[in-house]
Amino acid sequence: MKIHPLILSFFILLTVNSLNAKDFHSISINKIGGKKAMNMNDYKGKTLLVVNIATQCGYTPQLKGLEQLYQKYKSNGLEILGVPSNEFGGQTPEENTEVKKFCELNYGVTFPLTEKVMVKGEDKHPMIAELISQSSDKSEIAWNFEKFLVDSHGKLIARYSSKEKPLDSELEKTIAETLKKNH
Repeated sequence: MKIHPLILSFFILLTVNSLNAKDFHSISINKIGGKKAMNMNDYKGKTLLVVNIATQCGYTPQLKGLEQLYQKYKSNGLEILGVPSNEFGGQTPEENTEVKKFCELNYGVTFPLTEKVMVKGEDKHPMIAELISQSSDKSEIAWNFEKFLVDSHGKLIARYSSKEKPLDSELEKTIAETLKKNH
């Protein structure tokens, strides 16, 4: 049986692309403090909201709403992961331990935080790069508190701008619908 060269080329391209595709659940990132890595595999079967956070941003009060969202839906399978970065106007100048303390003391944050990482440019963390690659909008993160909603299989459901508030929003509506489908 002879295979047409165009069909063969298509299958080769498809195979190469699938080999290069990153599985979200195979990525790990250090917890704040850097002592232990968290593996995204730990979030398999859960709905995950990844948010790049900052301590001195006009959007920083969203931490309170994110914690309220976490408390409201965690028993239904929602996890939130705060990813601090200092790339937008130097709005997270603190060291990791101070970032954690700030979030806990000022906003009651109990959801997990990662160490500070790069979220834009060539040196962005692989987890952020994977989320952007799954997005229909392939642009870099524009500012602090951009949000990525990931389903239980590690696939991006939606990407939200910094302006999207955690509660009483399209984001919360999508989270509720996603959690309802999973249970």
